[in-house]
Amino acid sequence: MNSFRLYSFVAGACGALFAGYMLFRSKPKTPKELESRRREWLDQVGRITDGTVLDVQEQKANEHTFATFLIFQYDVAGVSYEASQDVTYLRQRINLHSCRLGVPTSVRYDPQNPGNSIVVSERWIGLRQ
Repeated sequence: MNSFRLYSFVAGACGALFAGYMLFRSKPKTPKELESRRREWLDQVGRITDGTVLDVQEQKANEHTFATFLIFQYDVAGVSYEASQDVTYLRQRINLHSCRLGVPTSVRYDPQNPGNSIVVSERWIGLRQ
């Protein structure tokens, strides 16, 4: 009879721990939240270099929406990088019609990983008008 109480106590404690874990665990981040955090981080620690806008492209994200990508090129320590940034959620901050081939821009990049870069964020715009 004593072992029955012990097993029921252990099972109850495990159930309570599992319920607490499910209730208080951190929720997975959406791609939009991850991109926003990346832009914030680059705003804080990123270095700035000169670059060139290559193109602006709209691609179909799903049946009803389109994603807008700003494609740009820049050099860091003699290495040339070509990157793109999803500016779908930042369209109101920039004039996409003036962003065509050869437009100069400033690029903010991660000094530890120069391939990680942005041209536009919520607090900073590298595009030159």
